[in-house]
Amino acid sequence: DPYKNFKFRIKWDGKFVAGISKMSGLKRSTHVVEHREGTDPNSIVKSPGITRYDPVVLERGITHDLEFDNWACKVWSLDPNKPLKDFRKDIILELFDGAGQVTITYKVYGCWVSEYQALPDMDANANAVGIETIKIEIEGWERDK
Repeated sequence: DPYKNFKFRIKWDGKFVAGISKMSGLKRSTHVVEHREGTDPNSIVKSPGITRYDPVVLERGITHDLEFDNWACKVWSLDPNKPLKDFRKDIILELFDGAGQVTITYKVYGCWVSEYQALPDMDANANAVGIETIKIEIEGWERDK
């Protein structure tokens, strides 16, 4: 049976991040470079070009945990003299089977926060959980064998 998409956890800085309820997919695409030699009749040769990795979006309910905020603040700060330091992280994604055993692990490299939503729209008439969101730019990923 295929694995379900609702049993997963994320780790960075050597610890699991609490409460992540949603993660966008891991996706990469490689640009196609087409070329043709002047003596070729009517055919085009295709070669791989630049590979791009789509950003990953993580969502979780707002809690007292500051992991999202702390990471986002490494890229942006009110202090213009504060240097960018340690803003890139590698993260680990673990997928579980129905019995709760880790079945697949992905390592995601060169991650940094490009967008951070600390609070959603607030509505006194709503019946929903407040969600905070980070958008992470990535430089690559691989499945751990």
